[in-house]
Amino acid sequence: MLSILSTIQEKIEEFSRAERKVAQYVLDNFEFIINSTITDIANNAKVSEASVLRFCKTIGIGSFKAFKLALVRELDENTLNINDFSLLQAKDSAYEIFNKVTYINKYTLEMTKTSLDKKELEKAIGLISNAKRIAFFGVGGSGPTALDANYKFVKLGFSTLNSLDFHAMLSLIANLEKGDILIALSTSGKTKDVLEVVRFAKKFDAQIIAITSLEKSPLYNEADVKLCFPNFEKDHRVGSIASRIAQLNIIDTLYLKTFHIVGTKVIDKYQNAREEVLKLRR
Repeated sequence: MLSILSTIQEKIEEFSRAERKVAQYVLDNFEFIINSTITDIANNAKVSEASVLRFCKTIGIGSFKAFKLALVRELDENTLNINDFSLLQAKDSAYEIFNKVTYINKYTLEMTKTSLDKKELEKAIGLISNAKRIAFFGVGGSGPTALDANYKFVKLGFSTLNSLDFHAMLSLIANLEKGDILIALSTSGKTKDVLEVVRFAKKFDAQIIAITSLEKSPLYNEADVKLCFPNFEKDHRVGSIASRIAQLNIIDTLYLKTFHIVGTKVIDKYQNAREEVLKLRR
């Protein structure tokens, strides 16, 4: 039995009548809660949204968002930690691994919807659409995502800066000015190279957008805008899986919304590039 459910069962007598309805609904429909809104649960349990919030506080959790994240962290360890070193002891077939990877990727995207702050997302879009230069930096598993972001935004006509080399990146960051942006990617938010680049960029009055996990970290504290996703992955892992999917999803969102804003200015250039690509196909 998962501890969050055990807590609910142990406190069942402490709940008010309305809270007990919420508790019973959660116990009976645990697998659906993570993809539900507070309105969904209130309607299905036939209570008010305020009752759902009181239920969360009764079990010691301050908000509905925190409640959903608590449920996520208590999922089956074999499912959530598919890229942990424990995988070496698993007897899953290739297709079983495929199913688990698919599940955790879908799950990550659903839970990113819960952890991503809408106001922070809008703030990020505002900064990006008015920037002259955008720098992207990440190391390790976050490096390829930063490279992908750089590729996307350069097509929108932005002057972009990116390097996987720390020392080269410092030279690029020195070109930033007030109003420019550094988008820093780090799941842990503790990667030394990323933090050093961030602190160097702030010397030139660059705005910092962090794409990182929801847990408080040095990067989280340094950032002007925080675009967060749940961190399902352990330190000892065979590779970045869920975190990479979350990062790419956020980058794609920033890219598409920015395209909607500046698209009329670049659509002809997009078309010219497309026609040239078609001519050069072999």
